[in-house]
Amino acid sequence: MSLNHIRPWRTIYRRKSRQIMVGPVPVGGDAPITVQTMTNTLTTDIAATVAQVRAAAEAGADIVRVSVPDEASARALKEIVRESPVPIVADIHFHYKRGIEAAEAGAACLRINPGNIGSATRVREVIRAARDHGCSMRIGVNAGSLEKHLLEKYGEPCPDAMVESGLEHIRILQDNDFHEFKISVKASDVFMAAAAYQQLAEATDAPIHLGITEAGGLMSGTIKSAIGLGNLLWMGIGDTIRVSLSADPVAEVKVGYDILKSLGLRHRGVNIISCPSCARQGFDVIRTVEALETRLEHIKTPMSLSIIGCVVNGPGEALMTDVGFTGGGAGNGMVYLAGKQSHRMDNAQMIDHIVEQVEKRAAEIEAQGTARAAE
Repeated sequence: MSLNHIRPWRTIYRRKSRQIMVGPVPVGGDAPITVQTMTNTLTTDIAATVAQVRAAAEAGADIVRVSVPDEASARALKEIVRESPVPIVADIHFHYKRGIEAAEAGAACLRINPGNIGSATRVREVIRAARDHGCSMRIGVNAGSLEKHLLEKYGEPCPDAMVESGLEHIRILQDNDFHEFKISVKASDVFMAAAAYQQLAEATDAPIHLGITEAGGLMSGTIKSAIGLGNLLWMGIGDTIRVSLSADPVAEVKVGYDILKSLGLRHRGVNIISCPSCARQGFDVIRTVEALETRLEHIKTPMSLSIIGCVVNGPGEALMTDVGFTGGGAGNGMVYLAGKQSHRMDNAQMIDHIVEQVEKRAAEIEAQGTARAAE
């Protein structure tokens, strides 16, 4: 149940945007903020790429992007699309023929900068292919690949140059009566990206794809992305996100969801609330949480679990979670169910027991949802 009606300071008012479709997935408007990632396999290795797409989808990815740099990749894309459980975005950059081929292969969206693919005739050919095959587009502006005339005008990559680039590309599509597009203005610099996205949000009603590009490794990239994307999402900006990490695409999806969950914008799986541990802990909190994160990955139902080492904050946190465990003394702790004390449990059996209680609670939540839907 949402608490926003009694806690207005938790409410995020999302920017109003148009809604487009990426395959069957709505982006923008009042649709949930979607989570994306990108494969890093060779697209021509169909089996490896499909396996990575499926792993990302299992982790919660709503959309997956695949690079299409050459004709062989475009041919492989058709089979990848056929076997993918989620819509596929074809990243074609400035290859107009790849755009046409990707649309024909069944891509749900083309990642493209229309001003970079050549003549007006080529642009019209790509737009015609997208329109004929029900394909949307993403205009993808990056600080590291701005057009020469904008770099000459501004002297260096900056938010003004990025937004101007994006608006120029928007005009090309709109002049051709094509409006099924979203847009991003990414930079590796958090300040630059945030400023560009804020300007962009005021200049267009197009759905916005958020990202801090080339954010870094798992730890540093997660932090940069959480700061950059988190602040923009908090301001209501963003309709779909991609966390760019030098890591497994599944990790990108998990971080993306964790960012959205921390702001109450998406709910999926178990949200574990745990303490950092200290000398008061009645059990090994860190190893317990590590084990539970792995053991509970299969749970997709939104729910909360508190794992607190002692009674200082444990009971208070447990009052607000579906399942809780608070460390006590003499080798056991207290299990909380639906915010109430339920029973004590030996530390030696607590991980298996918590997994059992979480699975039981998830089944109850799913059953309640099914019953409400049937009413």
